[in-house]
Amino acid sequence: MHANLHHRLQLSLQKLQRARIRLILAGILASILASLTAACDTTEVPVYTTQFPAFGTAVDLSIVGIQRERAAAAAADVERDLLFFERALYANNAGHILRINEQLARGEPFAAPPSLIPLLIRSQTLFTESDGLFNPAIGRFTRLWGLDHTHPASETPPGQAAINALLAVRPTMDDLYLDGLLLQSDNPAVQLDFDAVATAYAMDVAMDALRVQSVRSALINIGGDVRAIGSRSGRAWRLPVPRASGTGVIGILNVSGDASLFTASSHARNFVYRGAVYHSVIDPRTGRPADAAASVSVLHEGDALTAAAAANALMIAGPQDWPRIAARMGIRYALLIDNAGQLQLTPAMAERIELLDTKVEQIIRVPPEDEPPSTP
Repeated sequence: MHANLHHRLQLSLQKLQRARIRLILAGILASILASLTAACDTTEVPVYTTQFPAFGTAVDLSIVGIQRERAAAAAADVERDLLFFERALYANNAGHILRINEQLARGEPFAAPPSLIPLLIRSQTLFTESDGLFNPAIGRFTRLWGLDHTHPASETPPGQAAINALLAVRPTMDDLYLDGLLLQSDNPAVQLDFDAVATAYAMDVAMDALRVQSVRSALINIGGDVRAIGSRSGRAWRLPVPRASGTGVIGILNVSGDASLFTASSHARNFVYRGAVYHSVIDPRTGRPADAAASVSVLHEGDALTAAAAANALMIAGPQDWPRIAARMGIRYALLIDNAGQLQLTPAMAERIELLDTKVEQIIRVPPEDEPPSTP
């Protein structure tokens, strides 16, 4: 009897020991799994950053989520693309635009560079959508004002007679005819100037090339203008919105996915004469620098070319008319700073921007209902 009881007790103790061992092992395994999970959670997604000069300023590039060697090779491709379009598009370079303008003046059809065909087509569409305010065909005006260089020297404003002579022939993007690769103009006054959107178009091309290389998250910043896709390691990109003076930041925008932020202002390319600032955002209706607003920032959930063109068009439209032009161009996020420093924002921009100075006066401008584009 006692022997049987002793035997049963031993069996019970053995079972308890085995159960205890299993619990200990389970606890150890759980600890190991927790450690591995924590390690995975704290592992940073690789972010490759670099900087190089292009378009007269520093270009900041971030590529997220691919190995350093691949990122470095992709970054080299971006730098090559941007330098190509700097040479091709800037008016003060002996690139494609210089030769295109020489041939346009002759009035005969010629083969346009294939790399610029998408820019020409999109610019004609943006010209129409902006009611003619975005008009790269007025390069003769920027030359007349001495603003066709990245860093213009101090100039004397042109006389009104010279301005009126160009206004009389009214060069527009509608004066361009594109048939395949063949380009022609029947208006010898047309002279293309894409300086306002050159960086934007170059960014779009570079970002498309990154996508082909399976890059899903990247950011290109050229002088404060930004083209972004994806996110920074799962977090939104934080984009600073510059003040009208170009020094300092007025607010922050958090963006993820496909987005472009561009600003047009009076400080980017200008000269001062007798205390007045003359800048390169020319109003094609007057032939003079736009003077009704200090700056316009546009966030577009898509290509940079649209954002850059819209920023220039809205600055020309000024405080009274910019909401209408924004609606025509499909722009939801826009901020205009008038000459008194007052902020005018679309409702969507007012909700999205983190203003650093909450005491600044703000006016929410509701764009009118979308209207079909009309020929300017």
